[in-house]
Amino acid sequence: MCMVRTLFILALALMVSALTAVAQKSISPQAGGELTWDKYSLMVDGRRVVPAMGEVHYSRIPAEEWMQEVRKMKDGGIGVLAVYVFWNHIEEIEGQYDWSGQRDLRRFLETCKQEDLPVVLRIGPFCHGEARCGGIPDWVFTKGCKTRSEDKVFLSYVERLYRQIFTQVQGLQWKDHGPVIAAQFDNEYRGRGSYLMALKKMAQDIGFDLPFYTRTGWPELATPVPFGEMIPLYGDYADGFWDRSIQETAGNYYKAFNFKAFRSSTAIATEQLGEQKESVMSEELYPYFTCELGGGMATAYHRRPYLYPEDAYSMAIVKLGSGSNLLGYYMYHGGTNPDGHVTTLNEMQRTPATNYNDMPVKTYDFQAPLGEFGQKNPHYYMLRKLHLFMQDWGEVLAPMEAVFPCPQDVAKGDDSFLRWSYRTDGNSGFIFINNYERLQDLSTKRNVQLEACGVKLPKLNIPAGTMCIFPVNIDGIRYATAQLIAKRDGKIYLEQIKGIPTEIAIDGRVLRNLKVKGKDTPVYKNIYLLDSKAAGRLFLDEEVKEVGEIKEVPFHKVKEAEALRTITIGVQKVAEEPTDEDFANAAVYTIDLPSSSSTDRAGEILAIDYRGDVARLYADGQLLDDNFYDGHPFRYALWRLPADCRQLELRILPLQQDMPVYFPREADTTPGETVNKITIQYTD
Repeated sequence: MCMVRTLFILALALMVSALTAVAQKSISPQAGGELTWDKYSLMVDGRRVVPAMGEVHYSRIPAEEWMQEVRKMKDGGIGVLAVYVFWNHIEEIEGQYDWSGQRDLRRFLETCKQEDLPVVLRIGPFCHGEARCGGIPDWVFTKGCKTRSEDKVFLSYVERLYRQIFTQVQGLQWKDHGPVIAAQFDNEYRGRGSYLMALKKMAQDIGFDLPFYTRTGWPELATPVPFGEMIPLYGDYADGFWDRSIQETAGNYYKAFNFKAFRSSTAIATEQLGEQKESVMSEELYPYFTCELGGGMATAYHRRPYLYPEDAYSMAIVKLGSGSNLLGYYMYHGGTNPDGHVTTLNEMQRTPATNYNDMPVKTYDFQAPLGEFGQKNPHYYMLRKLHLFMQDWGEVLAPMEAVFPCPQDVAKGDDSFLRWSYRTDGNSGFIFINNYERLQDLSTKRNVQLEACGVKLPKLNIPAGTMCIFPVNIDGIRYATAQLIAKRDGKIYLEQIKGIPTEIAIDGRVLRNLKVKGKDTPVYKNIYLLDSKAAGRLFLDEEVKEVGEIKEVPFHKVKEAEALRTITIGVQKVAEEPTDEDFANAAVYTIDLPSSSSTDRAGEILAIDYRGDVARLYADGQLLDDNFYDGHPFRYALWRLPADCRQLELRILPLQQDMPVYFPREADTTPGETVNKITIQYTD
């Protein structure tokens, strides 16, 4: 046990100290340079970059963890951070600003500067982000003004907010060699563009002076903003907690798994925006960027999607193959809602605004690549392969046009053809393949002939679930049936795609049936072939990886559940989450923790394998975290506890018969509740 912990801490130290060569071609605050954009991509001093952007909410992570979590994101190939500034996290009480602790934006930005990572600030005033009232404080709704409009009273409060945010940003903008490169105004706004322009003018008058500004590209505005004032950023998700339906695969999220020229999603935020139609705007004049490509999905009380690593990876392949030159994930790192001064800070139907869904009080894990406590989920490594590729071949990829040989509007589960696209400059290119759709059984596609840039690949059988990128006329490789991963120190690394024989045409030769030899032995000259696991971990110093369960923890049931609560339907016509009072009737367990210091608990996560409706974890009567049961274990970071904490209390409300709730396949919906086992695991 002691040796395992020592190895874990040593490996963690190596990862922290050796950030590897991941950020080889990136936007560097320390290096500075002229940051511009055109219809293809961002450019630094005229050199094109294709970064991966990851959403992380600093106020949902303890400040003492920021440094290590930012480094994990950077190690994952993230080159830009996207960050909401929730108004009600800093001015929950009118006129009382709280920039302390994990709300300290300036300290977070200084951390990003130290780690040489640029930041896009999403400054609201409306953010959503599953925050109470979309981040707008409750008191604003008592002022008789129309929110998210050019109402003078509302804008006066927003100006005060923006001035406060600027106190945190001043001296840390890109022009000052700081990390802040852009600001987003409001979020998912559908009204008049003049409101967004009023926010931009206000910000600039206060002192914001940034290389570019953004807005969400959905829904379509009632009236536009002038061209070039704000880059529209898009998104897609594999599923949505916000859907009113409690059926599997509700909505049209399946469209995110097919290559298409249409940039926006018609599935995001349907609870607020209603049905959205596909309509091509003048989007081709802007670069194709995303800010909300689903890195996972949150869990609402009435709808609890269970996401798979392949969901995020497939959507990323599709977006890149459809022409995107910035993959922005929401979320890339999960978090935990801070304690409110007046109310809890979670979105719920009983609040004055954004009352569309009932969300957990504390947890915002989002099933992201980096979970609520920074634990690395499988898609952290899967997506990292793409991020390395984008860094090393982004300059080549960026100006390439997307070509769509297949239908762009397909039915759910359509298995009649292989989904693929390619991007080309006329002479060279990349072929993108996606034979995957969430919760659909796509078949192996046989004897497929792929062709791009006048080059025909050998006929291939593409196994079900395959997602990959093949090069054509790239770096001396005429074609390869393996995926480019990285190009460093004159070496080219490729990933062997499971089920597809590796064939490389190079130097007038065709090398067939190549076998993996690893990162130290070339298969030909400077060409190295890796398996999928090695490709996802390339250049990472990780001697200790998936340690898994290390110790079972004793627990005792001290109280049986009492009368079942009546599940009510809220104003948005979906089931409401339980109240604090309902937990008086919950089943109660005590959990006995082993004696150890907070240092010894570094990296340790409590994993509770249970069945029930909703579970809450307490220490000395204080709510630590909560969980809407969806088949995943309920996890908590033990290092966040006081060193002298030896016992926790777990309260579980039972599942009921015929609940008006969508549960995924992985959940056991047998009525009642139980705890199967509790273990301590490491973050990796």
